[in-house]
Amino acid sequence: MSVFEFRPQGIYCSQGDFYIDPWRPVERALITHGHADHARYGSKIYLCTEIAAPVIRHRLGNVKIETIPYERIINLNGVSISFHPAGHVPGSAQILAEIKGERWVVSGDYKVVDDGLSTPFNPIKCHSFISECTFGLPAFNWSPQEEIFEEINTWWLQCNKEGLTPVLAAYGLGKAQRLISGIDSNIGPILTHGAIEKTNQIMREQKIAIPKTTLVSSKLKLNDFKNAIVLAPPSALSTSWIKKFGKISTGYASGWMAIRGIKRRRAADKGFVISDHADWVGLNWAIRETEAEKIFVTHGYTESFSKWLRFKGLDASIVNTEFLTAEEDI
Repeated sequence: MSVFEFRPQGIYCSQGDFYIDPWRPVERALITHGHADHARYGSKIYLCTEIAAPVIRHRLGNVKIETIPYERIINLNGVSISFHPAGHVPGSAQILAEIKGERWVVSGDYKVVDDGLSTPFNPIKCHSFISECTFGLPAFNWSPQEEIFEEINTWWLQCNKEGLTPVLAAYGLGKAQRLISGIDSNIGPILTHGAIEKTNQIMREQKIAIPKTTLVSSKLKLNDFKNAIVLAPPSALSTSWIKKFGKISTGYASGWMAIRGIKRRRAADKGFVISDHADWVGLNWAIRETEAEKIFVTHGYTESFSKWLRFKGLDASIVNTEFLTAEEDI
């Protein structure tokens, strides 16, 4: 039995009459998390976790959103549905759909390391697993996040000695909050771009422990930047906004920093290899833990990763989606 089919609008369950993370407007959309390639405007009804809903509402505006806590089972036209932690960003979920004992899991985006903010990833036993493989090559092998935070702290201190303002580029939902929570605020103030600070405020209202940060605004004077680190979305580094900080050193926090060529293209002074997606080891572990008989891989190194899984004896195939693997998003 095939619980899901793959349509131009997205991943579709015909019996339940719903889509998961559709990239076209549909009647009912089940959303794994709030990143723009997974939560898109235009659908009639959205269903997501209670934790993900405030950010999704902020991003999509006046849309109808229904919420569900992790692991609660609901019935949609004879399909049992439940949302389970994906560990990607706060509120992110894998979605389990079951019909007559046939269990399918759509992973969304996920990471298997506990970042201290997101509800940790929980592998779900299933017959078929639709998995991302953004970093599905052996070259992607993440160091412990504490080591990356220490690298950033060392760079920050060096910038202070040299009279430079460190500007760290990081995606505004998930990655930025993870960095803010991990770096050493005793070194100096943590300043934020408006896109990041708005997400910080939303999460703080949900009682998610985001340390103190200061919004970069016209009220700040040059002296306010002394010993500070600035967090901004990557797109802000190519705008006039960056000029207000005087002499700067730029850093990028992304899994793509593992590839030297991308770091050069970004013209970054520093690259910090940290991602909110699973690395090679994490992907293989997660898939193994599901005990799934069929694997469908999406967005990333799909060709190479599916071949690897087939070499390991798994029934693996590729699903073409419109989920992004853009450098700045992860």
